[in-house]
Amino acid sequence: MENFKNTYLDRAAITISIVCAAQCILLPVAALTIPSLYLLPFSEEAFHNALLYIVMPISFLALFLGCKKHKSYDVVFYGALGLFTLIVSSVWGHDLFGEVGEIVSTVLGSSVLAFGHIQNQKKCKDSCH
Repeated sequence: MENFKNTYLDRAAITISIVCAAQCILLPVAALTIPSLYLLPFSEEAFHNALLYIVMPISFLALFLGCKKHKSYDVVFYGALGLFTLIVSSVWGHDLFGEVGEIVSTVLGSSVLAFGHIQNQKKCKDSCH
């Protein structure tokens, strides 16, 4: 049962990371062709921040449960690096990196976080056998 919970949490964190990256990449491109998209709520920075607030506790819990099981703590490094990059991008990204840099850093952070969760899933699965 614990492995199921951990797999579910890892998958949820990966999905949220992908949604975050997709929204970050696709919305500016789509808004060029359909400017009214900026009026929709999912285009607001609040949506992006809400995803971050959702993915943080899920990631902490999934990685904690995984490390407790497989005792391989490198996944914590990837998770922390990904979350740190997402937080910096969310809070200071536009000011530090500009619009394009913020998108790049968000996609990078999402990718690193997703990689950490994929590794966590693999290590949990391997520790069962």
